[in-house]
Amino acid sequence: MQFVAWIQGHWFELLQTASILVGVFSAVHSVRADTRERKIENLFTLTSGHRDIWSKLYERPELSRVLSERVDFKHQPLAHEEELFIHTLILHLRAAFKARKLGMQFDDDAIAADIRQFFARPIPRVVWDRSKGFQDADFVSFVDLCLKPRSELERAA
Repeated sequence: MQFVAWIQGHWFELLQTASILVGVFSAVHSVRADTRERKIENLFTLTSGHRDIWSKLYERPELSRVLSERVDFKHQPLAHEEELFIHTLILHLRAAFKARKLGMQFDDDAIAADIRQFFARPIPRVVWDRSKGFQDADFVSFVDLCLKPRSELERAA
């Protein structure tokens, strides 16, 4: 009986508290939904950028040498267009690295394998070695760690 009397005396405060709690839970739900939506949008944006860069290989056949396993720099030096293409990829990789550091989720093993495979080729490796001095230390450490042979990484773990 005391409980009913207390409710009758404090019904307005209870209503205010309930309204505040509903507002807080609604805000939390909205923030979570917006965060998830932004993560999905960021993934699509990153994927679109990746596709745009790599489509240049199909549009410009003169860039196909970038993926060659063997390159003779004495007979055919590094072309300016090839270097620009690799720089664009490095900038894209750096953006993905920064997004990862800010919470975007990636399959680290797959990314490391992609980086290792790509920079094992002569042209990307030469351009990386030239440009890494202009990159921030965390990013350089990340790429250099990815470039280590898988067996060396497993021994370090």
